Amino acid sequence: MPGLVSVKTPPDAPPLSISVPEIRPESSTRSEQQPRTPTPRKPPSPSPSRSKPSPARSAKKPPPDSPNPNTLLSDPSLDNPDLGPFLLKLARDTIASGEGPIKALDYAIRASNSFERVAIEKNEEPSLDLVMSLHVLGAIYCSLGRFEEAVPVLERAINVPDVSKGMDHALAGFSGHMQLGDTYSMLGQVDKSIECYEKGLQIQIESLGEIDPRVGETCREIDDLFGDSCFVFGWYLAEAHVQAMNFGKAEELCKKTLEIHRAHSEPASIEEAADRRLMALICEAKGEYESALEHLVLASMAMIANGQDNEVAAIDVSIGNIYMSLCRFDEAVFSYQKALTVFKSSKGDHHPSVASVFVRLADLYHRTGKLRESKSYCENALRIYAKPVPGTTAEEIAGGLTEISAIFESVDEPEEALKLLQKAMKLLEDKPGQQSTIAGIEARMGVMLYIVGRYEEARNSFESAVTKLRSSGERKSAFFGVVLNQMGLACVQLFKIDEACELFEEARRILEKECGPCHQDTIGVYSNLAATYDAMGRVEDAIEILEHVLKLREEKLGIANPDFEDEKSRLAELLKEAGRARNKKAKSLENLIDPNSRRTKKESTKKWGFRV
Repeated sequence: MPGLVSVKTPPDAPPLSISVPEIRPESSTRSEQQPRTPTPRKPPSPSPSRSKPSPARSAKKPPPDSPNPNTLLSDPSLDNPDLGPFLLKLARDTIASGEGPIKALDYAIRASNSFERVAIEKNEEPSLDLVMSLHVLGAIYCSLGRFEEAVPVLERAINVPDVSKGMDHALAGFSGHMQLGDTYSMLGQVDKSIECYEKGLQIQIESLGEIDPRVGETCREIDDLFGDSCFVFGWYLAEAHVQAMNFGKAEELCKKTLEIHRAHSEPASIEEAADRRLMALICEAKGEYESALEHLVLASMAMIANGQDNEVAAIDVSIGNIYMSLCRFDEAVFSYQKALTVFKSSKGDHHPSVASVFVRLADLYHRTGKLRESKSYCENALRIYAKPVPGTTAEEIAGGLTEISAIFESVDEPEEALKLLQKAMKLLEDKPGQQSTIAGIEARMGVMLYIVGRYEEARNSFESAVTKLRSSGERKSAFFGVVLNQMGLACVQLFKIDEACELFEEARRILEKECGPCHQDTIGVYSNLAATYDAMGRVEDAIEILEHVLKLREEKLGIANPDFEDEKSRLAELLKEAGRARNKKAKSLENLIDPNSRRTKKESTKKWGFRV
């Protein structure tokens, strides 16, 4: 029985080396391929990451000599039933020879059009040859960085196979869903990507059974995507992005993968180590640090047994991160220093892996109050990022600069932090699939601009982040709600009260659903919305919200919070203006609001305190 495999371009392959599996029973299987070695992930914890296609150029600059599909469609020669297979072979041979993607694109478009027209001419269902030609065409578009054009092609491809017709159709359906999922991932549309992977997994399970080792590989693909999603905003409001991610589903898939590998792999295998590192990332995001540490230690032992010294060093960095979260700083320093020694000896003193350890040490010494040592490690890392060695990716440099900016921000150097974030954003501007990451950077920049009083720039930065998050499918996440709240605060400072009100109301709806009514983020939005209503003359609405907030504090959160008295006095002032007393049995706001928000600072405007 053939394995079901995904059409992917390895990260270290030349841009035009597009590998597409044959839809035949003798197709190579995922389990027959050499196991992928997990690579370190940036904090919160290094973990295996999914390989993604490396586009040859930006999607913003399509080649001027790209063939016109409409012109090709009118070619009468495409009615020849022998032409489609011939053109498909030419497309594959052109890719393999490296002659250029445009010629291969021409062949692939003509091949798919030929298969379509022949099927219509014979009044038959489209064949799997059409699916193969569409897979090749989609892969070529992705290699050119033209992911938006690849999507409709691959969507057409997944609608052709009928899984009930046998293994060949199942393989075609699985491969198409996985390739489409990769494309959505590169576009930053994580929800759609996960949906495609889950459909592919379902096809694979139905064809192979639940305990086949190849199912375990697909589970890890989907599970790893949940981990990647978590990291998108790892440096900004970690609690918010954890609330937005479905870590329960990720944990379920990872446990299933571990179970399959225990049944089919050797003890302490590299595959099991990769799964344990991913499980450690999930546990860390959930705050289960001891469990995360246990998985990392077992992963480290497996890598030691397999002689993977660099991977052991990457796991040591993860272990150091966990120790730092547990405030076991001496043990964290020891783990980081072990990793640093290995990276320097195997990769050189100027490798980005060395810089990443410097950043972790800088963060540790900052937390322990050793600011001189922290600054020294930051400078060492910045020197490496300023002159990167060949092979260093823009994503690695941008991630390091973002982490260093957080340290500068915490020591009250917002201008320096802003410069680093601007450099990071510029590095990622033309990179496909980085829109959510850029949005996270812009949101952080907006916060810092707000702190230094540059409110117009802060609002513009938040607005750009909101636009990107909407387009990338993050409009329902708690992080998105927090950014809306921040943008609303900037609008208040600019006296754009109506706009601020709309933003607070949208943030309230999102945070009520994602975080709940008692979360500090939600309560902060309630307070901001009440202040805005009062400024607009909607006193009754403001009173209703404040009564709800006080009821939550009295019944669920406790009144020891210093903000309780402030909110109580604000409510009393509004009630005095309205000429009535407080309603102790405030009616439910179920139809008006929902609960969720967080505040970190207070900014006073007139008689109200808006909360960030």
